[in-house]
Amino acid sequence: MQNDPFIDGLKDRLPEDLKESFTQEQLAALKIAFGARKWGQHPVDLRGTLKFWRWRYYFVFLAGRNKRDLSRREQDLSRIATAFAVASFLLFATIVGLIVLYLIKSALGIDIFPNYSLGLWGWFKTQFLM
Repeated sequence: MQNDPFIDGLKDRLPEDLKESFTQEQLAALKIAFGARKWGQHPVDLRGTLKFWRWRYYFVFLAGRNKRDLSRREQDLSRIATAFAVASFLLFATIVGLIVLYLIKSALGIDIFPNYSLGLWGWFKTQFLM
């Protein structure tokens, strides 16, 4: 906590007899409690500057696991997204399953509708079996 701008500013506003009475843990807790953030704990922490013509722009890209509680709106959106993902997976799995069953039926020579074919078996034979 040496040379920390927040801690230095805090100590400047305290009476002389209290300035050095805090432990490092207490100072860290005060820093967090008064809004200083712990940015160094993100798995992805990219910072930089870009010069564009006459100006310089800074960028910050932070990423990591969200440890905050979701708001009600975020919970609703999460439920909708999960339901959509599950429905999409089930639809995809059903279509693949029906295609596999159709190919098995065709390979066994079972003809449910006389004189009608989707053409999948012929395509499958030419692509993979010949």
